[in-house]
Amino acid sequence: MGNCNSCSTGCSDTAPNRTALVQIGGVYDYVVALAGNPNTGKSTVFNYLTGLHQHTGNWPGKTVARAEGFFTQADTRYKLIDLPGTYSLMTRSVDEEIARDFILFGRPDCTVVVCDATVLERSLHLVLQIMEITNRVVVCANLIDEANRKMIALEARALEAELGVPVVPTSARRGHGMDHLLQHIHEVATGAALPQPRRARLDDEIESAIGLLVPQLLQMIPNLPCPRWVAMRLLAGDERMEQALRSGELAEFSKDPAQELVLV
Repeated sequence: MGNCNSCSTGCSDTAPNRTALVQIGGVYDYVVALAGNPNTGKSTVFNYLTGLHQHTGNWPGKTVARAEGFFTQADTRYKLIDLPGTYSLMTRSVDEEIARDFILFGRPDCTVVVCDATVLERSLHLVLQIMEITNRVVVCANLIDEANRKMIALEARALEAELGVPVVPTSARRGHGMDHLLQHIHEVATGAALPQPRRARLDDEIESAIGLLVPQLLQMIPNLPCPRWVAMRLLAGDERMEQALRSGELAEFSKDPAQELVLV
């Protein structure tokens, strides 16, 4: 585990409290979040990884379905949480809020972002947003068989170099590339590999404002995960984030990374 070396404003990637996480149920070593746009084959990836070892319910206080399951890799047990399909983390919908809050406050050991390899640019917006919150990202470029059929070439290594995180071409319905995906999940979750996402630098005025706001946030909430992201949302006028900060809800969530926590 470690801190984000590419973000000087305190984006923490420290390990979550396993005692708190175990209360959710099941026995596991690491937690993996599965994010992605709708219609990218995310459910197929989830089913391939978990098989029959899964169950569904609702997110606490929500009518949004929640699926979770278990798998093993290299004698290590993983809990996989299938987040709602979203195009963004800007909280314009309940689904986006759930996905954002889980990645931010649940602090999974690895977040897999499932993309459609046939329209990869459509998914990169979400990839970049998640990379602002956590280093521990693996990009799953799914539907690579469809991309090949449409004569679309994916230069995975070049994209890895641009993003700074692993990129794995897969066809989950055929099982192609899934062994490589499992390997990268294992390496990132266990800390054997530490991705260094290449985050875009904003203009000087915004970066200056973030630099001023982050220390104030950390003074108020020392355990706040990824204060840079929170600062960016506050500067963008995110009323829900501001409300959570004023009410003390943000501080309460930051104390305990139990994955049932969702801003409502």
